[in-house]
Formats: sequence, C-alpha cells, structure tokens
Amino acid sequence: MTELDAGALAGVRVLEVGTHIVGPYCAQNLADLGAEVVKIEAPGGDATRRLAGFAPNESKLFHTLNRGKRSVVLDLRQEAAREALRRLTPGFDVFVINARPGVPQRLGIDYETLRGLREDLIYVEHTSYGTRGPDAQKPGGDVVIQAYTGLMAAESKIDEFGAPQRMSSTVLSDYAGGIAGAMGVCAALFRRERTGRGQYISAPLVAAAASFLSYYVSRLPAVDAVTSGPMLERVRAVREAGGGYREILETRGLQVLTQNAAGLLYTNGYPVRDGAIVLGAVSAENRDQIRAALGIEDDPTADPDFNALDPDNWPVIEQVRERIRSVMRERTMDEWMEALDAAGAPASRVNLPEELADEPQLEALGLLLDLEHELTGPERMVGALVEMSESATGARRAAPPLGRDTVEVLTEAGFSATEIEALTQAARA
Repeated sequence: MTELDAGALAGVRVLEVGTHIVGPYCAQNLADLGAEVVKIEAPGGDATRRLAGFAPNESKLFHTLNRGKRSVVLDLRQEAAREALRRLTPGFDVFVINARPGVPQRLGIDYETLRGLREDLIYVEHTSYGTRGPDAQKPGGDVVIQAYTGLMAAESKIDEFGAPQRMSSTVLSDYAGGIAGAMGVCAALFRRERTGRGQYISAPLVAAAASFLSYYVSRLPAVDAVTSGPMLERVRAVREAGGGYREILETRGLQVLTQNAAGLLYTNGYPVRDGAIVLGAVSAENRDQIRAALGIEDDPTADPDFNALDPDNWPVIEQVRERIRSVMRERTMDEWMEALDAAGAPASRVNLPEELADEPQLEALGLLLDLEHELTGPERMVGALVEMSESATGARRAAPPLGRDTVEVLTEAGFSATEIEALTQAARA
C-alpha cells in the first residue's frame, strides 16, 4: 500500500465567506482534499451554529459542514474588517462566497475587486439563480429552487390540503451546488497550473437542481412529440379550466406512469413485515432475478410484446403490482434481503439515515470519521466523497469553535497586535 500524501490539494489555501450550507459545504469538500480552509464568520457566527444548537455557538449541522476549517471572526459591517478581509485575500488561492445578490459588491469583496489584489485568484460564488438574467437578483434558497425547477412537482408530494411539499428534508440543491463548486475549483486550479490564470466560477442552486432533472427538462422532439408534448397540452387545458395543483400533478403523473408502468413494478418500494424494501431493477435480467426471489413465475408484463402504453393493459399492471405487494408483506427486511441477494437482484432495505453511523459497509469504506471536538467531545462524521490511492482524503479535525483562529490567522498574515486587538474589539461591540 502506497503511503498517502497530505492530500491532493495540500498547499492550496481557501478563504470562505459562507453561511448556511452551499458555500460551507463547497469549502469543506476542498478541506477533505487537503486544502487549508479559513472560514470568516460574523460576530454571532455562521447561522447554522444556532440551528438546534446543543451548546453555545455549537450545533450538529454546523459540525457536519465545517470540519477541518479554521475560524476567524470579522464584523464585515465595519469598513476596517472589510479592509482586513481584502488584505488577507492575496495570501489565498481560492475565495468561496454565498450571499444574497449584490452583497459581495456592497462589501467590496466581489471578484473584480479581489482579483485586483491577486490576479490569479479563483473565486467561487454560489447564488440561487445565477448572476445574469431576469431572476438573477431574486432571493431564493433550496425550497424555492425546488419549486422553480420542478424538483418539487416531480415528486408529486402534497399535503392533506393539496399544497406542495418539498422533495426532501435535505437541501438537495445546496449540497449539489457545493459539490459543483468544489469540482469547479479543482478544474480551475489545474488550468491555473498550466496558464497561470485564475478565474470566476458561478455555481448557482438552479443549475444543480436542474441537473437532477435533465431527462425531463431537456427537449428531444422525436420523443417529446408522443410523451411530454401531449402531457403539457393536457396540463395547460387543466389550468385554463381552473384545475388545481393536485389535478395538474395527476395529469402529469399519468404520462410518467404510462411511460414506465411495467418497469416500475420492479423499480419501486414495497412494505414488508418490519419496514420496507426497495427493488432497483435496471434491466430485464434484473427483473427476472427479482421475480425468481419473489417466486413470481407467470408475470404477463415479462412478455417482450407486452405494451405498457396500451390503456387496456393498465389493469394487468396493477394486478401484478398488488401481487408483489402481497408477497412482500410476508417476510421481514432481513429475510427478503437474503433471498434477493442470493438471486443477485439489486435491492436494499430502507434504512433510517440515523442508522448508517453503524453500517458495516460505510465502516469498511472508511467513510465514517471519529473525531474529537475540543469543546463538545467525541463525534462521528461522514467523511470525504472520494477515496484516492495516493492522497489522503477527509479532514481529520473537527469543526472549529467560533473565532478560535482569529489571532493566529491574522498574525500569520502580518497584522500587528494593535490591529488585531482593534478588529476583535470591533467584533465584540
């Protein structure tokens, strides 16, 4: 086994002015690859420090998004603090920010300003809608972007009043946007090695969310003429007739169902005696494997000539679905997984996310990091997204207490003791 180096991005310095999720997650992914990340926080700290906090300025969410970083407190409402941030910038390779539209410009920490201080700076900006176009200046956030891009409607989830529900309690566009930003930084660093030039990177939430739905968002007339085109015409008719959100979803859902009905029999979730199992067939072979595990030998949808688009066949599909439901209820998750694994069929028990911290597969991958936070003690965190054969991944230091590194970082940057005292006093005021 090759001895691992300190990290593929060792020596790269990242200055993060991020809050909530997308910016901090982008920077944490860079820290997991070996970069040094200095996080600039307001006097009250990143907003996530106070979300379900379990100790002063400490929350589980903050800890999961800021592992491996150093914390510096600067009150960017003060011009002296903004000037200090600009003074820090030339010592960093990468600048990461997520803020409301126009905030970087008002603070004087936008790309054009900062690249005047370091010409080869790589600057990542996370916004909701991007930096140009009619909606660029609108505020957003994950739940708004889920609605805008169709992520919410694609799930067809509504409450008892017919109101839309978000796709997940996880802010998907923020996490995906953070990954996209980190990917952009790695590409920009590679290019800078070759050209000596930095660049601006935009990683908006709308791009991340739309990428999840590329199959539905994309236009391919040869297919759309018989699928999404007619469906959208029916949706328009429903809207013109005064139909509500529930009816719109039902109209869209019928089209999606008829395209995939037979396949979804074996790419779906089913209740079992002590929970649920999800079947994940992606091929005819997978469907045969699942049928074998379930003991279903006479499925009419297995006939290559079966036409799932024919409305006359929809009752047949539903009969098969009910048969699968009935069979699945007979056993436990463990019993079904033993049978499905033996058949080589793709499937999984439906775990609670809280159960994964003890999952043997994640343990075997080294994905779970056992850390010690200097204020709050031991913690187990999900580590890096990737494993590398030559380079260490996964920052091994817990998230920083608020402002822990202010004096140290400013001293390293050449600030005098008097200047540091003035900045820290202003932040406490």
